[in-house]
Amino acid sequence: MKRIETLILSVQNGEREKFALIVQNFQQHIFRYCYRLLGNKQDAEDAVQDILVKAYESIHRYKPAASFSSWLYRIAGNHCLNMLRRRRIHRLAMRILRPGSDAAGAEQEYEERLYSYPLAEALSRLPPEDRNLLVLRVFEQRTFVEMSSILGISPNALHKRMEKIKSKVRETMTKEGFSCNDPESEMITKI
Repeated sequence: MKRIETLILSVQNGEREKFALIVQNFQQHIFRYCYRLLGNKQDAEDAVQDILVKAYESIHRYKPAASFSSWLYRIAGNHCLNMLRRRRIHRLAMRILRPGSDAAGAEQEYEERLYSYPLAEALSRLPPEDRNLLVLRVFEQRTFVEMSSILGISPNALHKRMEKIKSKVRETMTKEGFSCNDPESEMITKI
């Protein structure tokens, strides 16, 4: 990580072209994180571009008190949660304006096949903040200390919330008659 901190300092000192090296280090990680939160490849790609632009524009405000990764994930998490809120409001408005048109499009069906259906279904039923926490812990494999830095919540509180979230996911999967034994579901039960 020392290399990243050196690159950041260079960018902050005016060597803006070095930001491309930072992007190379984090772009795929941020994409996977956004994809898991948003559940849609195109939205995740768009989000990553927006997040990296925001990071570039505000890199002068980054202070090495927290890791750059935590700082970037905080930007990404806030951005994705805002997208999910807007999406929920949009869907509600569309249902009011066009009742009875809930048929899934081809893109949505394709996206659903990329996930384990039972797990994706359970994740979709979580509030965005809980989904964010679960994605950071399970899929991004962040420690509670790192998550604390990203979310501004104490590690102990995060650990307690994670136990409740795991219970919700297991309960949802059981109610729907799904097994919790597929590889992705097992990841959740082991954390």
